[in-house]
Amino acid sequence: MQNVYESTRNKGNRISSKQAILEGISSDGGLYVWPELSSVQLDLETICHQSYKENAVYILKQLLSDFTEEELKMCVENAYGNTFASQAITPVRKVGDVYVLELFHGPTSAFKDVALTLLPQLMSVALQTTKEKALILTATSGDTGKAALSGFQDVKDTGIVVFYPDQKVSQIQYRQMVTQRGNNVKVFGVKGNFDDAQSKVKELFLDEELKAVAKKHAVRLTSANSINIGRLVPQIVYYFEAYKQLVNQGVIELGKKVSYSVPTGNFGDVLAGYYGYLMGLPVEKFYVASNENHVLTDFLRTGVYDRNRPFIQTISPSMDILISSNLERLLYYMSDCDAAFVKGCMDDLKNTGRYEIPKALLAKIQALFDCGYVSDTETKQIIGQTYADKQVILDPHSAIGYDIADKASQRPMVSLATASPYKFSQDVLDAIGKTSQDELDAMHQLEKVCQDPIPKGLAELETLPVLHKDVIAIDAMKENVAHTIEEFFND
Repeated sequence: MQNVYESTRNKGNRISSKQAILEGISSDGGLYVWPELSSVQLDLETICHQSYKENAVYILKQLLSDFTEEELKMCVENAYGNTFASQAITPVRKVGDVYVLELFHGPTSAFKDVALTLLPQLMSVALQTTKEKALILTATSGDTGKAALSGFQDVKDTGIVVFYPDQKVSQIQYRQMVTQRGNNVKVFGVKGNFDDAQSKVKELFLDEELKAVAKKHAVRLTSANSINIGRLVPQIVYYFEAYKQLVNQGVIELGKKVSYSVPTGNFGDVLAGYYGYLMGLPVEKFYVASNENHVLTDFLRTGVYDRNRPFIQTISPSMDILISSNLERLLYYMSDCDAAFVKGCMDDLKNTGRYEIPKALLAKIQALFDCGYVSDTETKQIIGQTYADKQVILDPHSAIGYDIADKASQRPMVSLATASPYKFSQDVLDAIGKTSQDELDAMHQLEKVCQDPIPKGLAELETLPVLHKDVIAIDAMKENVAHTIEEFFND
């Protein structure tokens, strides 16, 4: 039986998983979900005896039922065959009494690689059922941009446009994006923050004029952000993979509950863990770890989501987000798939910048989710202390997750490490008491003390030319997308 996906805001908008991957976002502004998600209960013993790639096929087969097993095997092999530096894809490292799940061994040294090496493969297969081409529009707070650009570079029948907040990403993240090669890629800095860019991208998907331009060239506009279900579901795999490794290392017995600490801004990474929980992953608690833009911490403590606050630029820029898009999917499942309720919350957020959920629903969420946030000053202290005590270097995002994990009472605890410290080398170097001239010099200095060598994709940044220099206003995004459609698909 095929899985039928529907919008979080309208149960009447129902499509297949291939269609959901191609559309990215529903025409009503909602996100695609599968209501029967919890009907799948994965066999943990099977998972513990399979490789990462085998588990990816096993899990995705349950969620993307209109893909054949042969198609999924091909997609998984193309994504993970030889693109990750670690054979384990996402290895677990013990740091103190916390188990750190390393998600940064992919081609762009960030956790987004796990999904964004696979999404282009899934999208290419889905496109074969249509006569269309696809243009991916993606807003990034830092890591998604490069991972998406790398994943979609020169993929047949696709183009990609990435928008990043000018001056609000790390220098390494900036260089990764603006040096990106490929005949089907465009990168724009935008004058604003990530929320401004992401909100505008969502508007563009629903813009009738822009859709008409795309339709003229048989092009479908879609997304590589975690609002796209094809980007979200591959992330479920590494939660089960961490569990498998703990079982196989003798840390836990099969069936024992584990807690996870997840640094997140858009709520996508921790939502993938929640999807795993619904599918049978034994979880005690999820800890949502935030930086000084702690809108999620406040929501999980009070039930009030309020983005009406100053935007703070931090040393953990991938979490500098005030509109956490994937929280919408959590509200959908926790409210027993009440699309009308979710739509009301999202309408309130759009119109007033805030919404409040009932106390009973908050209590239900709090039974599974805990939270905390860490300031920039504290983040640097954590990086320095972890290096001094354990000779392990963490990036500023992973350090936040690690601190929340370290302070929590639950054990065993898995903390997600979402990026290589080399991506934020200057701040990391400063945190361990060393200085540098610039970000590239900092990378080389960091290599002298880091547990891993500089990843190849970062080492080459010193010599790559800047190819994408445009910085535009938010209001100019539509015009530039229209021009890109004409340029890429004017056959």
